[in-house]
Amino acid sequence: MKNELIRLIGSKMQPYLNEIQLEKLNGHLEIILNDFEVFKKDKILSNDESKENQELLVSFLSAKQIEGCSEKTIDYYGNTIFKMLESINLKIENITTDDLRKYLSEYKNQSNASKSTIDNVRRVLSSFFSWLEDEGYISKNPVRRIHRIITKRVVKEVLSDENFEILRDKCDNIRDLAMVELLASYV
Repeated sequence: MKNELIRLIGSKMQPYLNEIQLEKLNGHLEIILNDFEVFKKDKILSNDESKENQELLVSFLSAKQIEGCSEKTIDYYGNTIFKMLESINLKIENITTDDLRKYLSEYKNQSNASKSTIDNVRRVLSSFFSWLEDEGYISKNPVRRIHRIITKRVVKEVLSDENFEILRDKCDNIRDLAMVELLASYV
């Protein structure tokens, strides 16, 4: 494992060092790392870490419920965040901006979701991680650097003059006609 680490550091430093400097760096790394035990970090969550993630999610959803969010909104938040946690499979405090960008990209490709759907997921994650930051569970919100996804605005078609006349003709009494005229005056 130490040799793999030395090789990895060497390959990253190669553009900045000449051959002699690279050899010296490798030699010094071998000497220094000889006194250390090096192992690759396991990315699989333990049961306790997974449980901590779930507890934070439940706390967040409780906070949203207290704020007055509807049950449908809370369910949507819960499902969206749960899918992300299951997919990334890291302890919440170790999730990075790159992890979330990769997740959003994979989500878009797998579900063939629209830009507005992806932006909705991004907003839910932003709300979750902002709450975690505000409550002190994490030091920095990783969603902060993921910008809003620009979507096209759909312009809704208004009634044509012909359709408006048809609507007027369908009014059976003066009250209905007055309401149609009132609403039309705001257009």
